[in-house]
Amino acid sequence: MVQIKKDMPENKIIENPGDKPKKKLKNNAEETPEEETIEKTEEMKQYEQETGRYSVWRGVVTEGFKRWQKGEKVYNRDKERISLYVSEDTKTKWTEFIEKSNYTTISKLIRESVLHFIENSNNNISPGTVSNISHALKEPLTSIKGYSQLLLETHKENLSEEVLSTIRNIFEQSIHLENKIINFLDNIKGHGSKYDILLIEDDVATIRLITSFFESRGFICKGIASGFKGIEELKNGTPQLILLDIILPDISGYDICKTLKSDDLYNDIPVYFLTAISGSEVESQLEETGANGYILKPFNFSDFDFLFDILVKGN
Repeated sequence: MVQIKKDMPENKIIENPGDKPKKKLKNNAEETPEEETIEKTEEMKQYEQETGRYSVWRGVVTEGFKRWQKGEKVYNRDKERISLYVSEDTKTKWTEFIEKSNYTTISKLIRESVLHFIENSNNNISPGTVSNISHALKEPLTSIKGYSQLLLETHKENLSEEVLSTIRNIFEQSIHLENKIINFLDNIKGHGSKYDILLIEDDVATIRLITSFFESRGFICKGIASGFKGIEELKNGTPQLILLDIILPDISGYDICKTLKSDDLYNDIPVYFLTAISGSEVESQLEETGANGYILKPFNFSDFDFLFDILVKGN
């Protein structure tokens, strides 16, 4: 630590000498205070090398060095002042904002705002890039989830309880990871982003499964859990096709399809029912509703293969 000679009063304090940068003489040597009588420790030398300031000035340990020893930040005063002219209204808005937030000064608000803008100005991601990210993340996850679900549903009787428990855990973790990926990608896409398929389906698990499947094939599928919200969503963009559940909590899928097919804005969009209702009943409603076809639940992913011809043509 600091070594003080016996003839040096320990309580002598000088207010701001530590803030004074070291001066260089003509021969590039450092100026040394005439009254310096304290032997510098290695810690003092480190402080002076890092900060360019004196640890001892005129025989007294500087306050700057003491603060540095305690771990306090040593501010660099080698800054350039920049003037900014704004209207009185702008200044008032800024002042009101900092009073409501954690900012202490307008200068701090400006510094952090500029820094935030610089850091985020190049973070825009195109829809194509989002689709590629989605494909890379979800393709292996879809396979894991699909196979684990298949084992649980069709081979349950042939598996031991220990194996079943492991498969259930894999399935649950895959859903958990899928939700995280979906939330992450939704934040990137933002509102109003383009999608290829509109899925109107009230079962959340089915939405996750179908959304993952199509996005693993490079197409964006947007799931909506109610009929009226699905109709409202069409105002934000026109999908290449619609997958429509028939039994919904607020309105029948049959009625939705009739509404869409009677509207000149939407009657060209292919609509396919996705339902657990018997095929004979659905077929009897195709002509009246104007639907293009149907897929029955429970489905296999191969049941969607014919839809890719529509999606590829649309692209």
